[in-house]
Amino acid sequence: MPRYLLIYKAETSQTPQTPEAAEEAMAAWGAWMETLGPKLVDPGNPVGKSWTVTAEGAREGGNKPPIMGYSILECETLEEACALTAENPMVAGGGEVEVTPLVEMEV
Repeated sequence: MPRYLLIYKAETSQTPQTPEAAEEAMAAWGAWMETLGPKLVDPGNPVGKSWTVTAEGAREGGNKPPIMGYSILECETLEEACALTAENPMVAGGGEVEVTPLVEMEV
């Protein structure tokens, strides 16, 4: 079954600013992840501040809004992965989620 990478993106100002808000956010994430059941094959992790590397060198910063974390879903179609992602707390909180298929490579 195809796998899809969810890339969570939000401005830093959209992240929880108090311990209470962080606890509430974690509960929302846990509840959303429970609704996915076995389709959630890797819950992922948050990520730190990114750097961009080009032929000119490395510089601090990356995408706008910045990448905040990732997860991996296993779904029949891209449309199903997007539908499951629509209820994600990142979306509800004003951020966005990129959904992209992971392409199997034969080595």
